[in-house]
Amino acid sequence: MNALSSRRYHHVFFDLDHTLWDFETNSKETLLDLFEEMRLQERGIGSFDEFHRVYHHHNLIFWDRFRKGYINREELRWKRMWRTIVDFKVTDEALARSMSERYLEILPTKKNLFHDTIDILDYLTDRKYPMHLITNGFEKTQHAKLTNSEIDHYFSHVITSEAAGIMKPHAAIFEYAMQITGAGPEHSIMIGDTLDADILGANNSGIDTVYFNNEKPATGDIKPTYVITTLSELKKIL
Repeated sequence: MNALSSRRYHHVFFDLDHTLWDFETNSKETLLDLFEEMRLQERGIGSFDEFHRVYHHHNLIFWDRFRKGYINREELRWKRMWRTIVDFKVTDEALARSMSERYLEILPTKKNLFHDTIDILDYLTDRKYPMHLITNGFEKTQHAKLTNSEIDHYFSHVITSEAAGIMKPHAAIFEYAMQITGAGPEHSIMIGDTLDADILGANNSGIDTVYFNNEKPATGDIKPTYVITTLSELKKIL
């Protein structure tokens, strides 16, 4: 019997954004590049900080609508920009669409990871855990993030909602992940930052979960198997 087969978990699944890849830092840097490149201050958008705040507000709303199936991918991408600039009384749809395109071009070139991302991925690699990703992001964008931040080689499979045709927390994306990786839910563990996507979806699929979040406690009806505030705490579990 090899070391892996004697362990409780045989496959490790990660979320990408907000879990390994520092989405907030990378997105803010991208929006600053966009603010300067598009000369938005000259269009009446007074300060970057205000632009960033308003965009963040609308982005959360549009992602929630996208996850619930009320809007499609393209609507999410450009309408979050459209609603942002409309709040500054800029009603230029062509500008919003151009901003959307540039945001998606620039964002995946950013390389900021959480400070212990590489350490934990090296640790799990040394312990010979097969690692995979399950992400609600877009196929091209997520693969570019992995390549540019130089962590793509750690993962055997990258399962995106776009490729699977379904989003977390639906059980179908976890079933799809089990099928293509050859993993069994009883020997798998999912690490993610979102209770109502990563944790709820994995729980409902019979997969143990690790909730990684140092800002929002695990409260309510969604109960993760483990809770951590730093990725290095995974060493106590795996």
